[in-house]
Amino acid sequence: MIAMKTLYLIVPLVPLAGAVIAGLFGRAIGRAGAHWVTILAVAVSFAASCVILLDVLQGHEFHGAVYTWLSSGSTRLEIGFLIDRLTALMMVVVTFVSLMVHIYTVGYMADDPGYQRFFSYISLFTFSMLMLVMSNNFLQLFFGWEAVGLVSYLLIGFWYTRPSAIYASLKAFLVNRVGDFGFLLGIALILAHFGTLDYRTVFAHAPVFAGTTIELFPGHGWLLLSVICICLFIGAMGKSAQFPLHVWLPDSMEGPTPISALIHAATMVTAGIFMVARMSPLFELSPTALSVVMMIGAITALSMAIVAVTQYDIKRVIAYSTLSQLGYMTVALGASAYSAGIFHLMTHAFFKAVLFLGAGSVIIAMHHEQDMRRMGGLRKYMPITYATVLIGAIANAGLPPFAGFFSKDAILEAVQASHTAGAGFAYFCLLLGVFFGGLYSFRLVFYTFHGEPRMDAHTREHLRESPWVVTLPLVLLAIPSIAAGWLIGPVVFEGYFGSSIVQQFHGEFDGVWGFMLHGLEGAPVWFGIAGTALAGYLYLVRTDLPKKIAIAFGPLYALVDRKFGFDELYEWLFARGARLIGTGLWKGGDQAVIDGAVVNGSARLVGWFASVIRLFQSGYVYQYAFTMLIGVVLLTYFFLKT
Repeated sequence: MIAMKTLYLIVPLVPLAGAVIAGLFGRAIGRAGAHWVTILAVAVSFAASCVILLDVLQGHEFHGAVYTWLSSGSTRLEIGFLIDRLTALMMVVVTFVSLMVHIYTVGYMADDPGYQRFFSYISLFTFSMLMLVMSNNFLQLFFGWEAVGLVSYLLIGFWYTRPSAIYASLKAFLVNRVGDFGFLLGIALILAHFGTLDYRTVFAHAPVFAGTTIELFPGHGWLLLSVICICLFIGAMGKSAQFPLHVWLPDSMEGPTPISALIHAATMVTAGIFMVARMSPLFELSPTALSVVMMIGAITALSMAIVAVTQYDIKRVIAYSTLSQLGYMTVALGASAYSAGIFHLMTHAFFKAVLFLGAGSVIIAMHHEQDMRRMGGLRKYMPITYATVLIGAIANAGLPPFAGFFSKDAILEAVQASHTAGAGFAYFCLLLGVFFGGLYSFRLVFYTFHGEPRMDAHTREHLRESPWVVTLPLVLLAIPSIAAGWLIGPVVFEGYFGSSIVQQFHGEFDGVWGFMLHGLEGAPVWFGIAGTALAGYLYLVRTDLPKKIAIAFGPLYALVDRKFGFDELYEWLFARGARLIGTGLWKGGDQAVIDGAVVNGSARLVGWFASVIRLFQSGYVYQYAFTMLIGVVLLTYFFLKT
């Protein structure tokens, strides 16, 4: 056990050490030294995570403190680990995707002057996410939560000479602070009522508080656990970019492509999904919270899939796809199908990383052009990139027998069987989302890789496949994008997670082939096939139709193209409102009150008083005598009066 405890420490601390070496000593070790030290660090972390997973599968788990940070009365604030089946799975997924991104970065960022700094950041990001998923208490969870937010701010704004990158990083930081405020309130309520921040202690005592109410407003009682769960979920809405706190994620595409893959595949945006699954013993005691989770996820899944169909920036299409897929995971959590939600998190990590890194490979070949309207016909120039992106698109569309089909179909079955309020609406949204998922996935493939080349002659002459450090991670990620779904039996239906999450979804499973045959009998697969077929017709056969459709739908298309106007709304309501308040405080508070009344006013008052006193300081004896006489008269009057 001592050896395993050492291994638990190695997993997060080795990437941290790599980040420190690359960040502080980057100039001394050079570019090659920076990528070698961080890649080897994450590789060691991945190998250790695999060993831990095998150990956990043999029935060995761990829950304990590494050290006590602070004690206050009976409350102990500790740094510790909870290593169970949920944690072990997340550790393997995070470290594997991070390792692939590290290797890919060697090729993608080869000419960037901030090469060492970037490797330091992504290694630090990996450390932060591992601390989050391995935590056994809310304090450490919050530390990892905020750390991934901080490093994502640094990575999104990595190219800090671009105004758009600065704006995007600031936007991500501020929107996440909104969610984090709710998250912190939830943790504070837990500490106030449970007296501890330890997961298992809170979970064990949660049923005792099932009927406890608190008054947020006088005379209106709210169930304590519902308030706690909704506050925690607000944090998840920010981190996992759920409606209406989704606006930061598409703009985060301003960062380099490797970090787009790392943020949007297996790490930051899935932190909220992981957190809600970890808190399943609390959420299961609050039907209201589950219903809120389901409705928010359903709205996100459908609306963001529709927006993805109108985008032309290749990375933004995939970003809106990520938003939609996160909506599926969130709906699964609301339906109490936590195992299905985490399973989709795992499969999504692989095929979404393939799509992002494949898009980056295309961007390299196109000399950093991201508009799909200037691409086309790339499959003959980039066969490996094309094959891997096609695999990712099939998985993303939920078509059998690739990974996305199994996890997505399991979620739809769970929602269809759910009795949570709003399940019917959620199923309808997800079903339409499958159709649009097939449409936008293959729209990207056909627009980018098929048809006639639409780039300029100079770009076409220099088109070639990306180097092996770019294509190798694509191939390695494409393999689980195909095969990871075949683990659906043990992970979803056969109780892989054990007691690490609440198991409420118990469907029938007749093997992988039986599940596929069963899926072909249902509507979701055919909705995905219909979306794929429509994409082929619109972007291969009748390429004139998309423009005609856009014109025909006019205002509706413009609304979707503008992302339903949320950016403009928030700009007007919050950014403009904040500027108006700031201007009012500046002109009214700073200039008028502080500068005008207090500073300048006091100076004017002293000046006026001095000018009055100066009248009596004329230098004439008779005026001094007259002043003294007046003083004597006034003093006599006051003495006689009293």
